Amino acid sequence: MFQLPFPLRDVTADTGAKELGDLPEWDLSDLYPSPDAPELQADLDWLAAECAAFAADYEGKLADLDAAGLLECVQRNEMISTKAGRVMSYAGLRYYQMTVDADRAKFMSDCQEAITNFTTPLVFYSLELNRLEDDALEAMLAENADLARYRPVFERTRAMKPYQLSDELEKFLHDLSVTGDAWEKLFDETIAGLGFEVDGEPHNIEGALNYLTEQDRSKREAAARELATVFGANIKTFARVHNTLAKEKEIVDRWRNMPTAQTGRHLSNHVEPEVVEALRNAVVEAYPKLSHRYYELKRKWLGLDRMQVWDRNAPLPMESTKVVDWTAATNTVMEAYNAFDPRMGEIAEPFFTKGWIDAGVKPGKAPGAFAHPTVTEVHPYVMLNYLGKPRDVMTLAHELGHGVHQVLAAEQGEMLSSTPLTLAETASVFGEMLTFRKMLDKAETKEERKILLAGKVEDMINTVVRQIAFYDFECKLHAARREGELTPDDINDLWMSVQAESLGDAFDFMEGYETFWAYIPHFVHSPFYVYAYAFGDGLVNALYAVYEENPEGFQDKYFDMLKAGGSKHHKELLAPFGLDASDPTFWDKGLSMISGMIDELEAMED
Repeated sequence: MFQLPFPLRDVTADTGAKELGDLPEWDLSDLYPSPDAPELQADLDWLAAECAAFAADYEGKLADLDAAGLLECVQRNEMISTKAGRVMSYAGLRYYQMTVDADRAKFMSDCQEAITNFTTPLVFYSLELNRLEDDALEAMLAENADLARYRPVFERTRAMKPYQLSDELEKFLHDLSVTGDAWEKLFDETIAGLGFEVDGEPHNIEGALNYLTEQDRSKREAAARELATVFGANIKTFARVHNTLAKEKEIVDRWRNMPTAQTGRHLSNHVEPEVVEALRNAVVEAYPKLSHRYYELKRKWLGLDRMQVWDRNAPLPMESTKVVDWTAATNTVMEAYNAFDPRMGEIAEPFFTKGWIDAGVKPGKAPGAFAHPTVTEVHPYVMLNYLGKPRDVMTLAHELGHGVHQVLAAEQGEMLSSTPLTLAETASVFGEMLTFRKMLDKAETKEERKILLAGKVEDMINTVVRQIAFYDFECKLHAARREGELTPDDINDLWMSVQAESLGDAFDFMEGYETFWAYIPHFVHSPFYVYAYAFGDGLVNALYAVYEENPEGFQDKYFDMLKAGGSKHHKELLAPFGLDASDPTFWDKGLSMISGMIDELEAMED
């Protein structure tokens, strides 16, 4: 199944593609030359045969294997995952380039259904792994060092042991998963097909959202009202998608006896619920000194008695409308990466020169941005909707950070390279921080420094405060859905219940803003993903503080952390830096960096 490891990030930027230079497009031939390539058909044929052979060789027999036999079994399963991941990465990336193209949608669906059918007989594998006696498995891991490498895989698989169903039910759910994917595709295709008219011109959702960062307030208002109008006209579809997927999740969670709707996400992230709760509580408690305080400052800068939602991402009055062409964006990010460590620049360079980035905004292209690792025997691809605003440069830095991380972690192999979502945002947010610090160092005036600081604070508020508000919205949504069907108004009310709390008293909320939950893809593609952004930002702020205090040897430790991929728990990864995310005071360190930047902005008012 193709699933974005990093759900689409919302990006807003300026139109005017002619000023941007030559924007790169993906060259997917490193995966397959074409949809009808014999190499692709050969991999599908291999999967059909190997999945059947794997089931014949191992079903009902895992408990009888010795260490060498279990290692061979694990490695055969890893190769199946690699081949299936390659096929679905190709199909999925083609689809996201043009989600409204019926042939691409059909091709992805056909691949997805074929692989689901091939892999259904393999459902026994994780179930039988979980039935192995702890002592027997420990003995085999102690005996065979190559097998012991896969300990984190076994631990993550066996974490699901208390929630495991019968073999027959697990196969049924595996087969049924394609229907849930169909609801996700309905969401993607609906979003990509929406049309907006702003300032007398037609736009897709990216083009409309970009107006929310326009200097001209009337244009921002016009865009916000047009977004609300179009979302409102389609709100029944979005409500149906959310109702169905939330109900499907509730049913599966109930059958598995999951204690909360969030449990599955915490397990897949390999993070303790109390760590996430400590993060959430620390951020909510910090709302007054972060977002509330900053937006009150911004209200004064904008000369407003009250702010509206279309003012949230407005540029500062002294900020000039600036289009950053692709060459300038590339140079800015690469300079920051190389200044930190030339090795980082070397890893990043092929993304720009070998067709690993698809940057331009095109009709039917999925909104947002992501980095997809594909499989460890190929390389990642980055998707952007680059429209030339300074924040787009930060998005490039962010997604390129993911790409660097994925390249380094690929050394772990297919089963161990994938990083839990809580740590997956580390390199991306760190890449943003490096780029921001490089730009801040180059600021020549107090005004320029103020603009950069304010932009970074806003990005951090969007990454931390807004994402935790999103998380609270999701928690409320899934809890309410367990009590019954939700009308669009019900969901609207849940959305508004977290907005005023997180944004503060500086805001009024226009009629129609209650529907703005509708376009956010995280809620559909990966429930409860959003806290990973806040986790990553807090972690990176703490990491960067360590780097500033003691830069000696930091780069080597940082690269070792990225190379580890998913082979280590967050405690092990952070220990060399003297950090511990399970310490309740850990999150205050990251939040204090944001607060400190707001302190500096307030001091500039004197």
